[in-house]
Amino acid sequence: MNSNEPQASTASTLMSGDDFRESLRRYKPRVFLDGHRVESVADERGFGPGINAIALTYDYALKAQYAPIMTALQHTSGKRVNRLNHINTSSGDLLNKLEAVRLVCQETGCAQRYLMHDALNAIGQVSARIDDASATTENTARFLNYLHRVQDQDLTLGIAMTDAKGDRSRRPHEQANVDSYVHVVERNARQNGQLGIVISGTKAIVTGAPYMHELLVMPCRNMGREDADFAVCCAVPIDAPGITIIARPAGRPGEKVEHGAPLFSRKYGQSTGVVMFDKVFVPWDDVFYAGDDGSWEHSGHLTYSYATHHRHTCIGARAGFGDLLIGAGALMCEANGFDPAKESHLREQMVELITITESFYACGVAASVYGKADEHSKTFMPDPVFSNIGKLLLATKIYDMHRIAHYVSGGLIVTLPGPDEDHNPETGAKLSEVLRANPAVPYEQRIETARFIEDLTAGYQGGWYSVISLHGGGSPAAMKQEIYRNYPVGSKVELVERILERGINADGSGEGVPHDPTRAITKNRQPGKCCDTGCTTPGQAVMIDLPTVQDTLPSRRTSG
Repeated sequence: MNSNEPQASTASTLMSGDDFRESLRRYKPRVFLDGHRVESVADERGFGPGINAIALTYDYALKAQYAPIMTALQHTSGKRVNRLNHINTSSGDLLNKLEAVRLVCQETGCAQRYLMHDALNAIGQVSARIDDASATTENTARFLNYLHRVQDQDLTLGIAMTDAKGDRSRRPHEQANVDSYVHVVERNARQNGQLGIVISGTKAIVTGAPYMHELLVMPCRNMGREDADFAVCCAVPIDAPGITIIARPAGRPGEKVEHGAPLFSRKYGQSTGVVMFDKVFVPWDDVFYAGDDGSWEHSGHLTYSYATHHRHTCIGARAGFGDLLIGAGALMCEANGFDPAKESHLREQMVELITITESFYACGVAASVYGKADEHSKTFMPDPVFSNIGKLLLATKIYDMHRIAHYVSGGLIVTLPGPDEDHNPETGAKLSEVLRANPAVPYEQRIETARFIEDLTAGYQGGWYSVISLHGGGSPAAMKQEIYRNYPVGSKVELVERILERGINADGSGEGVPHDPTRAITKNRQPGKCCDTGCTTPGQAVMIDLPTVQDTLPSRRTSG
């Protein structure tokens, strides 16, 4: 581990997956699913796969072999906390977060809890930024009090960021229906002896909404002065009076589809919910900013910070999904009687799938290594260019990943009979004879692998992963904008102009055209990623090997 990591002063209590399930029973949110009111979220079968996915992030933090990557020491408290609740203070933290997310998403497809990591890091940064602008420490102190409570209780938070938005051509304050954005309706309201704010409005896409402990409410765009009431960032319990959640099922539990019960999505999945706020009271202790005193100006920075963290994290998540496709594709080749090492067309496809997965993951590694301390909070931000390139690659290549899985598997994944036929005395025995390919692979295993790939790529869940990969964390257009906005095109322009000897003085001296800050194409410049400080920068990761557990832990290197 990094030698400058603080020593734990107190061992915090980390929940298990079962503890998480039980904790949900202590909350009574107002949740609707498929037209009916849910009495107990923890016991609702329609949410089971989503709860299973988050429960795994708790269980893995308690496993000795995963603890180095799934937990971290929080520098502001000295306590060991779940990695997904942690604030990054080094490149090593960013790398470990990336590896941790890949690890849990190999098992679950989407572990969901990592969104809170991204939001907490972003809110910590904007709190410090507001403090620096107003010469105070109040906002950071309030945030740290909240952060430490979340870590001590090992909570899971939902991110209520994307507003319903209404007419996309109009700003928040111009909407015909003011509740299309969450906004402050009253300041300095009093409830049960506490002062706070009252908020109303709608958040349209909240991952895992029904089975969270609390919600982090955040603005989804930059705000103008007229939008100050819509620039609100706060935390609310999931069952706060006035909150209604209309959710969709997580995965496909209990369903019997064309080819039988889905082998993956009956166990793991992801719910999303529309969250409606109707005059919800939030005490000031849980308000990070509310648009007043000029804090509306910082909404764009909060959105940018969260998007950068989240796009970096999504790289690890979808790499875990890629690992599932790589493993399933190789199994299908074997079951069909092929060795990709000897079949060039299959080898080429498998290499392309590996290349896609590891290419966008490599961008995540680069974003970690080139990460820098935020100037206000001093916590670490991943490099925005590599983060956005990696996210753009996975967003657009997810369809190629599905195509390759289909190619190497053959048509069996959509033509095989349903599992009831496996037990039909009139057909089962014959099917097991004619649908067996490799003599070394039993019929049942070949069919099981085909149905697994169908669930991941050709059914409901496959379409779901395509959509969340494309639009999760922002649209490809937003990523392209951030790449161009942050990429040092100016350095490349000045390089070429120097080679072309433009701007050389009459006597032959000079180093080229002087920098013009008003020139559009040379606005963004950089002296080099690391050459200005050398190859060892503060907070750089020290790489260590994690113990390998067969069939569960990937043979990878990670940082401490």
